Amino acid sequence: MTTVRLPLFPLNSVLFPGLVLPLNVFEERYRAMMRDLLKTPEDESRRFAVVAIRDGHEVAPTAPGMPDVTAVPRRGPAAGFGDAPAKAFHEVGCIADAATIRERADGSFEVLATGTTRVRLLSVDTSGAYLTAELEELEEDPGEEAGALAEGVLRAFRQYQKRLAGARERSLSTGAELPDEPAVVSYLVAAAAMLDVPAKQRLLQAPDTASRLREELTLLRAETAIIRNLPSLPASELTRGPTNLN
Repeated sequence: MTTVRLPLFPLNSVLFPGLVLPLNVFEERYRAMMRDLLKTPEDESRRFAVVAIRDGHEVAPTAPGMPDVTAVPRRGPAAGFGDAPAKAFHEVGCIADAATIRERADGSFEVLATGTTRVRLLSVDTSGAYLTAELEELEEDPGEEAGALAEGVLRAFRQYQKRLAGARERSLSTGAELPDEPAVVSYLVAAAAMLDVPAKQRLLQAPDTASRLREELTLLRAETAIIRNLPSLPASELTRGPTNLN
């Protein structure tokens, strides 16, 4: 088992390997994290772990494409997460590699990171200026029939995109080239589909690629059917029904 200790960045969103994460960092404890990451030599990765906050716990507000942490109280690194902060977070998260960390004149940071590796949260340390965690890196097991499932998911995803465009909501790049590597397909679709945090979290922590693709196939078919039958409703509302398996 490969373990690593990294800074911990909780969000009310799910990061997947290979996906880009833009961050707008205002809160002091996360500013401190970014200042420390900037001390990392340029030829080394500036890594931190992103975990999704469980329902019912403190959640930082999120602007479109720019997760923000301005609502987190300024009472120490574990403020708002209770006496057992690890229980406030989902067990599986993702390591982020910050390619760009830019400090603004007001001391806030603009960060552009990319998800790299899934990790399991083992413990959380609250003794420093910000949260850190001991993490177990998770290998990506392809599972059985991942290739065939990926083909089916891509077909279902294209239909889903067309239905979203037909519902006059934002198109998810229906003309773009999509990958064919099963694990990449599974993460791209999980990130692009209009699903809530619990659904995305289930996809992130799927035991293998094939299991993730199977669930995505079910979700995409259900969502496409809802959009087809109720085209006048906003697509963002259509993903909240019971057929979403949420």
